[in-house]
Amino acid sequence: MALVAITRDVSANIGECALSFVQRSPIDVDRAIVQHHGYRRALESLGCEVIALPAQDALPDAVFVEDVALVLDEIAVVTRPGAASRRGEAESVAQALAGYRPLLRIIAPGTLDGGDVLRFDRDIFVGQSARSNADGIAQLRALLAGHGYRVHGVATRGCLHLKSAATQVADGTLLVQPAWVDPAIFAGYRLVEVDPAEEHAANALRIGAGVVHPDCFPRTRQRLQDAGIAVTTVDVSELQKAEGAVTCCSLVFDTVPAVGVTTGAAAPA
Repeated sequence: MALVAITRDVSANIGECALSFVQRSPIDVDRAIVQHHGYRRALESLGCEVIALPAQDALPDAVFVEDVALVLDEIAVVTRPGAASRRGEAESVAQALAGYRPLLRIIAPGTLDGGDVLRFDRDIFVGQSARSNADGIAQLRALLAGHGYRVHGVATRGCLHLKSAATQVADGTLLVQPAWVDPAIFAGYRLVEVDPAEEHAANALRIGAGVVHPDCFPRTRQRLQDAGIAVTTVDVSELQKAEGAVTCCSLVFDTVPAVGVTTGAAAPA
C-alpha cells in the first residue's frame, strides 16, 4: 500500500464551528494546533504520507476534511455538506484529490457529509442524519451503482454522524455505540461495543492493522486491545469540543488502485 492522508491546518476561528450535539465551550486554538500536529505524526507513524492543506480561517470547521469528500478505489465523490456554512470547504479538497481520482459530485438539493459514510468493501452505509438527506443518499447510490457498490441508508439518533456511532476497526469488525445506532443493522459483522462510561468512544480511524483512537477513552481502548487490535492514541480534546474526532481530520486512501481498477476521465459536476 501507498497511503496518503489529506489533512488541513486548524482554522484560527475554530471556536465559531457549527455544533449540533455538544455544548459550546471555549477552544484553545494554540493547543488544538499542537494536538493536530500530534495527530499527523500518528498518521505518519502508521505509514501515511501526510498532505497538509493550509488553514481556511474564514471556515471554522475546515480542519474536518472527511466531511467534504469520499475516496473509493475507483473515484472520489465531492460531497455537499449539510451545514451551509461548510460548503466553501469542498473545492480546495477536490483540487487536492483530482490528482488521484476522477471526481463525481453531490449536487443540490442533496446534502451528504463524509462523516456519515461507512464503507465495508462494496457495501456503503450512510447515516440518515441532520447533515445527510435522502436526496444526497439517493444521488450517492446512483453515482456508485455503476462501480458495483451497494448503498444502505442507516438511521442514527443522538449523534452528529454515523461515524460518531460506528467505525471499522478491523476486517469484518466494527466499534459501535449501541445508544446511537441499532447494532442489528450490522448483522454478520463482529461488534465491539464502547464502554458505557465513554459515550463518544466509537469514532476510531483504521489504518492498516491498527487504529487511531482518542486517548481519553481508556476503557474502550482496552476492549479494542482485548479484541486483538493495535491502538495508537492521540490527544484531540480541543478538536472534540468542535464535535470532531479522529476520522474527520483526514482523508486516508491508497494511491495505488485495486487490481482491475482504472482511473478514467472525471465525470462532470
